[in-house]
Amino acid sequence: MKVDAGLSGRIDAAATEAAEAEAAGFDGIWAPELNHDPFLPLVAAAEASRAMQLGTSIVVAFARSPMITAQMSWDLQDFSGGRMMLGLGSQIRPHIEKRFSMPWSHPAPRMREYVLALRAIWDRWQNGVKLDFRGDFYQHTLMTPMFDPGPLPSGPPKVFLAAVGTGMTKVAGEVADGILLHAFTTDRYIREVSLPAIDEGLAQGGRDRGSFEVKFSPFVATGRTEEELAAETKATRERVGFYGSTPAYRPILDLHGWGDLQTQLNAMSKEGKWVEMGELIDDEVLAAFAVVAPLDDLPAALAERVSGISDRTTLGLRDDVGADELSAALKTVRAA
Repeated sequence: MKVDAGLSGRIDAAATEAAEAEAAGFDGIWAPELNHDPFLPLVAAAEASRAMQLGTSIVVAFARSPMITAQMSWDLQDFSGGRMMLGLGSQIRPHIEKRFSMPWSHPAPRMREYVLALRAIWDRWQNGVKLDFRGDFYQHTLMTPMFDPGPLPSGPPKVFLAAVGTGMTKVAGEVADGILLHAFTTDRYIREVSLPAIDEGLAQGGRDRGSFEVKFSPFVATGRTEEELAAETKATRERVGFYGSTPAYRPILDLHGWGDLQTQLNAMSKEGKWVEMGELIDDEVLAAFAVVAPLDDLPAALAERVSGISDRTTLGLRDDVGADELSAALKTVRAA
């Protein structure tokens, strides 16, 4: 089991965060795209580290052309000495159309084509193959020498896709190097829906499971005291409620017989009742989506949750965790 850390997203903090994570023994560190750009912090992280892998979790693919994403990730692959992991996600339609003012249609086929376009661009730069990509959503047919950065000793970055539904999960298995499973999922959904869909995609792409990585990092609520654990548990209920309101994630709730909960949460979200939404997440639902444990018990509980279904996970601990405590936690999770 590979164990990763996360960046805050701030450029001015990325170097320190990466150096500390590598010194602690983490295998990789991931930058989100929330209120900061996901690529820029990785420049600082790459400079401050030597061996740790660097990933985006995630880049909103449909907000950018494949050429822009190909260039940014190629430069980071070069600068980091081959440690770049390009994590892509589709986001949802309202954000693509209303926040980014970009087109939305057929997300799974579009994402499949997006990854194939990236690979065609990189093939041109790495191997000199003529760029002649003509798809239904993207066309890339021009690459003059002035705009060709040339080959890399490490070759192109790895590509991970964020996926929840079976369509996108199959695409990940077919064309990507790995999958980033959403925190809003359950081990039952992963075993019964996600992993079979990955296998179907791998078969369609003529690939084997050994060349593909699954990353799953469930919600976590922890604390040193009962008061801290209670506060984090309340916040986690609200996070589960927030994600549970999203129509695209309803199949996960449906599998458990909780589809009506999604209807309730969605209606409340439109009224801005974010705290009240968390109150609908009872202990059974919370336990399905989150690892809830005192800090001393968290590593073992996390290891048990991801064992057998994931190749890598994220271990996020408090700032006051000491080096010996963190080392022991990493050892426990790696043994999963």
